[in-house]
Amino acid sequence: MTYAMQIADWAAGLRFDDIPEVVIADEKWRVLDILGVALAASTFPASAPVRAAALRLGASEESRMWGYGDRTTAATAAMVNGSLAHALDYDDTHNESVVHISSPVVTTGLTLGEALHVDGKTVLAAMVAGAELGCRIGRVAPGEFHKRGFHATGVMGTFAAAVIASKLLGHNAVQLRNAIGIAGSQAAGLLEGFRDGSAVKQLHPGWAAHAGIIAAYLAQDGFTGPATVFEGRDGLFNAHLGSAAHAFDRMTEGLGQEWSCRHTSFKPYPCGHVVHGFLDAILALYREEGLRADQVQRITCPTAAWMLPIMCEPRALKLTPETAYHAKFSFYFTMAATLCEGRLGVEAFTEANIHNPAILSLAEKIHCIPDPDAPGTGHFKGWVQVDTTDGRRLECVIDDNWGSLANPMTPAQVQGKFCDNAGLALGQERIVRLLKAAQNLQAADDISTLIGLCCV
Repeated sequence: MTYAMQIADWAAGLRFDDIPEVVIADEKWRVLDILGVALAASTFPASAPVRAAALRLGASEESRMWGYGDRTTAATAAMVNGSLAHALDYDDTHNESVVHISSPVVTTGLTLGEALHVDGKTVLAAMVAGAELGCRIGRVAPGEFHKRGFHATGVMGTFAAAVIASKLLGHNAVQLRNAIGIAGSQAAGLLEGFRDGSAVKQLHPGWAAHAGIIAAYLAQDGFTGPATVFEGRDGLFNAHLGSAAHAFDRMTEGLGQEWSCRHTSFKPYPCGHVVHGFLDAILALYREEGLRADQVQRITCPTAAWMLPIMCEPRALKLTPETAYHAKFSFYFTMAATLCEGRLGVEAFTEANIHNPAILSLAEKIHCIPDPDAPGTGHFKGWVQVDTTDGRRLECVIDDNWGSLANPMTPAQVQGKFCDNAGLALGQERIVRLLKAAQNLQAADDISTLIGLCCV
């Protein structure tokens, strides 16, 4: 059996009662987190073009755009909702694969689920299946897609979305396998937007959700895709990464017994996830050592080689970000803004801040050097060494970023993040109702009720 066949057999047969309670509970927190960041993003002008484009693609009553309330087809609404979920770069990341897995997963589940009027247990089982398989496909070659210039979220998210859409449509294993094969020809996303801060990266989870839904509908009516989409001569990994000894078995080993999706980190800061361990470290020095921006002579950060192209290079461009999105992927700007303010929230990336002389001056004092002993992508380590103007040497090492399974955010902290984000779009009474609905999602007869609470 090919890997797509094995995956499809497992996913088609997975039911809500097969999934451990801890995994279901975790997925409900993912739903809450994604809805919060998407609602927040709906209030930012940068999200308006995606909504406007969607409205031009045609009308339908199937599904709603979160925050806005406009109705359109499920696939088009998914494009908008997934883009909102990633627009602030505040959505979670599966550490090892470096995939923002919940933005395409939750988007596909809730958006198509609304169109089909499915119940909470059905949508939760579908989302867990998609999340688990998306993470597993990504861990075959951790970090390698990024090295080749591909945004792994756009690639892996498409397969996850296809699995979810197929399950919601009630597909058998053959239809689901075809949807996965079709998804392979749609999976896309380039990282070139890192270079100039253009907005396109935020579209990738939305496009993945859109593509996954299209793939599932095609498979439902008999359209076919290659069963060897992963391991074939011209399959995903050989085509994107070149012919090598790819660890294909990592897609299926322990499937249904070990849950890779649980190793997904919530984001306490709205910026590139790989810098989070360093933000944790600089904030520890801020709190525990009283470090302030005006005391810094130099900050040195030993950094994993795979992180450098994402957040640190080219240094000249990263030191002077041109847009808010550009700043979110500048190691130097995010670190400097954090130390200047003692926190890093969505307000850090205003037009005024990205041109703030105090922040930019501090950014120039921050230097990244290779860390030969850094862990792989499974751990977002942070290591900060500070030389102060009064001759002190301060140092902090964070082995696992805050928000990861090894260093988790508490339920209260995740809930607080949701309330802060949702509060940008909704009133307090609606926030309380949405919070309760998400926490009791498994009891919902029709998830459309939940979606209604997300629309102003």
